[in-house]
Formats: sequence, structure tokens, C-alpha cells
Amino acid sequence: MRNIDHYIGGQSVVSGSRTSPVFDPNAGIVQAEVRLGDAATLEQAVAAARAAQPAWAATNPQRRARVMFKFKELVEAEIDDLARILSSEHGKVLADSKGDIQRGLEVIEFCCGIPHVLKGEFTHGAGPGIDIWAHRLPIGIGAGITPFNFPAMIPMWMAGVAIATGNAFILKPSERDPTLPVRLGDLFKRAGLPDGIFAVVNGDKEMVDAIIAHPDIAAISFVGSSDIAQYIYGQGTANGKRVQAMGGAKNHAVVMPDADLDAVVRDLAGAAFGSAGERCMALPVVVPVGEATAEALRARLLPAIAKLRLGVSTDPEADYGPVVSAAHKARIEDYIAMGVAEGAELVVDGRGYTLQGHEGGWFVGPTLFDHVKQGMRSYEEEIFGPVLQIVRAADFEEALRLPSEHQYGNGVAIFTRNGHAAREFAARVNVGMVGINVPIPVPVAYHSFGGWKRSAFGDIGQHGMEGVQFWTKRKTMTGRWPDGGVGETGSAFVIPTMG
Repeated sequence: MRNIDHYIGGQSVVSGSRTSPVFDPNAGIVQAEVRLGDAATLEQAVAAARAAQPAWAATNPQRRARVMFKFKELVEAEIDDLARILSSEHGKVLADSKGDIQRGLEVIEFCCGIPHVLKGEFTHGAGPGIDIWAHRLPIGIGAGITPFNFPAMIPMWMAGVAIATGNAFILKPSERDPTLPVRLGDLFKRAGLPDGIFAVVNGDKEMVDAIIAHPDIAAISFVGSSDIAQYIYGQGTANGKRVQAMGGAKNHAVVMPDADLDAVVRDLAGAAFGSAGERCMALPVVVPVGEATAEALRARLLPAIAKLRLGVSTDPEADYGPVVSAAHKARIEDYIAMGVAEGAELVVDGRGYTLQGHEGGWFVGPTLFDHVKQGMRSYEEEIFGPVLQIVRAADFEEALRLPSEHQYGNGVAIFTRNGHAAREFAARVNVGMVGINVPIPVPVAYHSFGGWKRSAFGDIGQHGMEGVQFWTKRKTMTGRWPDGGVGETGSAFVIPTMG
């Protein structure tokens, strides 16, 4: 049995008395065991970070950027092997795993330009003989708690910016697919990152609580479910930490009567069912405007869904693979049963799907509901599986209201040829990320990622300039060099002004 340990101080470390199985979702069998750490494990990682971080912070930004350049080269050279590892533990197909890695590398590319974004601010002559300047300094030691669905992208989102700005970073990945995150430690070391600056501590809630409580960890970045995001945000800020906590989603795709329905169906097939729907930026809800639009869309969706191919992760012809665990498969199927009980029309039922030769795998077939209504639990809650729900809207205002009133506000898309409708929708919808004829509106790496409402706790987004702000603190200096040096007389008893 393969064992997965922690990565601390530039080497593999055995710590903690408990283990957790790591499965192959394609077969439903255990392929490895990951060691679950505890507070003592975390203390080892913090001690190594504490020793290494001051020198790393003092390293000039150009040299830190060179580590990012080299890391990017190493990941690109090994992307096939990394994708294989990712798929074997997560279940997503190889092409999707490569996309996972590539999206993480785009943030690393942004980090290669860190000398530019850390240049700071300067005002000459802000007052009589007075200059003001500001620069951003690392916070010290940060931690990232990442989900199972993007074991490469999200760790690189967090670690890249944190490390490039001069911090040490401790990663707590999902215990369901931990091998690739640990592998990142080896790649960072080979890229020239000093030992102690990047660590991986595997664990469950015990490790999360240890991170929240540790006094030397200054900031926590989290991506996962909304309930856990709210818990980490509340507990972390109560312990004096800076916290960004990204939660769940129920993204809507509004389809206007003038939309290109063939293009919409192609986009929906990938956005709703790709990666078995296990994406916080998936499109699990489609809102056609008007009955004619709804009927035409449904008629086009059925043959497109029938053509979807499920397969094992290594099948190059597969559109998507198994879900991550038996428990998650059961949860998705429970939501399908819930939708039926609530009165939604089950048009395509993906329950009970088996793949010949892989009967033990955790596969869920594509599922389509129609006539889903606001207030149904299956609509209000995140299913996180290959389930698409049609919620019919009578007009534009109702279509705008549905995502705006939903508890989640991560992403939304509108499909239309009408520029005024698109502009009006983007301006008024109460959601953090908007796509216009773009099904998955994840911003590029030099912009920032983050939703609204219960999709995000904290007011600073991931990566881009907001990521730089999150992992740094600003210091502002006001200086004056009077004529003749020291020796000015007189005291001021009012607040100084620059007039």
C-alpha cells in the first residue's frame, strides 16, 4: 500500500497517528493511505516556516520571480504525469486534469511579474518639503485550505501569490486527493525555493482547527463548502487572522429568446456536466426566458445529453469520469430523488449508472430536470454533480431576479445577441462574476476571483491584485528633510496638514 506523508522543511515527514484511505474513483478501491497530521505536525511546519521566512522576505523580488519561472517550467515538463496522478485520485478525465494544472500555472505566470506589482507608491512634494511613499510587505506565514475538486489549480492560486510576495505558505489539501499537492513541494524545491517556505500538512478538521488556532499563522485562504467557509471565516477572524473563504455556488445561465441555442447547448454540455459537475463555477441551472425558448432549448438539450460519454479517467473519448467518492455519489442521487419528490419533472435520470468492467466505480449519469421552481431544496442548495435544472422564466425581469435572490452569488451567465440586454443584466444582477455568452466566467489570472453572498466570506478575492493585497500589508512613510538638518525650533499642537 502506498503511503502519502507530509512535506515539511523540504522533505517527506511522518507525523500523526491516524490515516485515511485514498481511493481510485474509477474502481471504488483503496489505492493509498494518507497520514493525517495533528497540532504537533503543524508546529513542525510553522517552525520551519518561521526559520526560513525572514530571509525569503529579504530576497529581492527578481530572485523570487526566478523561482516562479523555474517552477512553471518544471510543472509544464511533467504535466502528463501530474495529470495522471490527479485523475487517478479525483476521477476527472486527463484533459480536464491538464486544464486544472494549466489554470494554476496561469497564476504562476502572473507571479513571475511580481517585481512590477510590488513597486509601491510615491508622491513627491505632498506638502512643503514632504514626500510620502508606501510599499507592501509580506504578512509572514500564511495557510491555504483547499478542496478536492481542484487539487492543482487552487493550491497554485494561493501558494504562488503568497510565496512570490515573500511569505512562507502552509497548504492543507483535501485528504481525498493529496498526492499532487505533495508533489508540488518537490517541484518548488527543485525550482530553488528554500526549504521551509512551502509545506504540505495533510489532515481533516483537527488540522483545520489547529491552523485556525495557531498564533504564528497570519492569514488563511480557503475554498470549499459555504458552511465550512463561514466557520473558518468566523473562527479565523476571531483569532485575529486575515481570512478569505470561498464557498459554494448555484450558478445560473440565462438564455434570452434571441440567443444562438446551438451554441448555448454546446456550452451547457461542458459547463453543466464537465468534471461531473464538481466545479464551483459549473452551470447547474439554466433559465430560458419565455416558453418558446424553454421548449426549443429542451428539444436541443436531449440529443446533446444522449451523446455524452462517461468513461474512466484515462479514456480519451470520455466527456467526464466518476465523482470523487461513494458518499458523494449517494448524495447526488439523493438530491435527484429530492427533486422528484418536490415535483420537478425528471427528464433524464442519471441514477444507477454503471460502466462495464468498472462496476465498482462511482459514476453518475447526466441528469436533466425541467419545471424546477424557486423554493425547492434541490434548487436552493448546491448539488455539485452532473445535474442540470431548467427553471423557466416568463420575462427578463424574472430571469434577472432568480440568480439575484439566490443564497449563492458566485457566477452567472447570460446568452444573448442583444447588447442592451447584456449590459442591463451585467449591471443589475446581484452576483460577483458575470459571463456574457461565456459559460464559465472565471477571470484570467491577473484579474481577481470571488463571488458574493454565501459564495464568499471576506472582502478580498483570490489571485490578481487582490491576491497581492491579501498576502501583503502596506507600510506608508511620510518624510521631511528640513533645510539645515536638525535644529528646527517650535512645537506643533495641531494635527499636521499638507497645506
